[in-house]
Order: sequence, then structure tokens, then C-alpha cells
Amino acid sequence: MPTFTALTTLPEEDNANAMAQAMEAMMPAPTGVGVFEMEDGSGLWEVGGYFTEAPDASELALLAQAFGSKPFAVSELPETDWVAKVRRDLHPVEAGRFFVYGSHDADKLPEGRVGLLIEAAMAFGTGHHGTTLGCLRALDRLDLEGVRPVNTVDIGCGTAVLAMGAAAIWPHPVLASDIDEVAVDVANANVTANNMAGRVTCLEAVGFDHPTLSAAAPFDLVFANILKGPLIDLAPDMGRHVMPGGFAILSGLLTTQAESVLAAYTAQRFGLHHREDIGEWATLTLRRD
Repeated sequence: MPTFTALTTLPEEDNANAMAQAMEAMMPAPTGVGVFEMEDGSGLWEVGGYFTEAPDASELALLAQAFGSKPFAVSELPETDWVAKVRRDLHPVEAGRFFVYGSHDADKLPEGRVGLLIEAAMAFGTGHHGTTLGCLRALDRLDLEGVRPVNTVDIGCGTAVLAMGAAAIWPHPVLASDIDEVAVDVANANVTANNMAGRVTCLEAVGFDHPTLSAAAPFDLVFANILKGPLIDLAPDMGRHVMPGGFAILSGLLTTQAESVLAAYTAQRFGLHHREDIGEWATLTLRRD
């Protein structure tokens, strides 16, 4: 079955969300519509739809005109067994003592390493991206420095690889949350696959907005591997939920965005403990005064 994509960009998140909602009413109807903030510092948002039939060009043109976006770029994707492709292309990742791998590479786990099994079909958060890699390295670095958190949460957990990394090296249970229901299902599946049920608890929540998270606060370590905008929006809540002397490991931001994120957290009495840049991505380890 062919798959067609229709992609455009436009300013302002609310405008992008409104366009995405309008796309849902198209005929033929899209099988899915997504809205993503561009990670190039442009301030633009990408709106994309997936179709099993070629989308109506005139309808797309009207949408672009109505919402002030660039013209849609329409492409037909080749039919590909994406799971098989990902398994071929994604190799195990070493991040400090951590070894992140798929089940097809289980025989490659080196002795003495901390193995984290993430199925290759769930590619976001496998450790290959500079943001996840940077967060795992930051976690390993804190442990080597003698930091021993007892109350850890992973906000925007994705696959829950960071939460599982913390649970694998420290004895205390870890919380993980994500805004997306599917991501929480993926996280729970990974927790089960790594025999960490009861050690990592996954919740659906926006930021810290969940009774379980409120009851568990304050935290002495918070991961937030999300995006620049949400990281800045989260800063005041982070100031309220991280205890004095506690740490926040932040990523999902470009190196060019790191200073503006750091400024937002400095205003909440966080200081820079360590920064690592991997390619175009930055990971900040902050400590609350």
C-alpha cells in the first residue's frame, strides 16, 4: 500500500495546531497528522499528514493560504519494511557504562556493562540520537562523581531508557512520565522487557501535573529530554519540584539554544554543573542552589 506525505511549515504553535485539525477533515482523510517544532531555531512549526491515497492538491493549497504556511511538499514514500530496516541500520550504542541494544543484538552485550534493551521498532530513545546519548553519559558521570539520588523522575520519557538507566545503577524506584499515551505504552513494554516492573513506574502526564508526581516531590534528579520551548516552559515547575542540591539533566536542544535554556533555569536558581555537546545537540546537567 503506498504512503503519501504532505508537509509544510508555519509560525506559531496555535496556528500549526489549528491547521493540523483542519487537515483531519480532508478527503481523502489522512491516516495521521503531526505537529512538530522545528529544531533549527527558526521558530517555525512543521505540520505533516500521512495518506494512503494522493492528497487533493487544491485542498492543500487552500489550507496553506488560509493558515499562511509555505506550500505543501507532497511525496510518495517507497514501500519499506521499516522494522527490518531499523534493525539493520541501528547498532548497539555505548554510553559510559550503558549498552543500549535491540533484542536482535542481545548476544553482543559485553560482560560488566549495564544493558538496556530497547526494541529497534521503537527508534526514538534508543541512544543513537545525540540527546539520549548525552543524557546517558550525564547519568553515568553523576554516578562516577558519587551522586546517589533516591528520588528520580524522567519527564517526557519516550522509551523510558533514561529512567531504566537510573533504576539499573541505583536501588531506589524511578518514576517516568510522558504526555503521549502511546509513548507510555512503549515505555511500559520496555520496562517489562528489562525486568524492571515495580522498579520503574510510567505515567501519562503533562510535565509534573500528576498526583503521583506531586506526592513524590521534591526530586533530587530530574531528566527532561524534550525540546527548547517545553524546557523553558517547564523551568518554574522544575524550580518547585527539584530539591536544593538536586540535579536536572536537560536535552532535546540544539547547541545554539543551550544559552537561552540555561538562562531560564538560572532564574530558578539552577547553576551549570556540566555541559556536553554531541554534534549539534547539547546536554545540560544543572544543580539547584
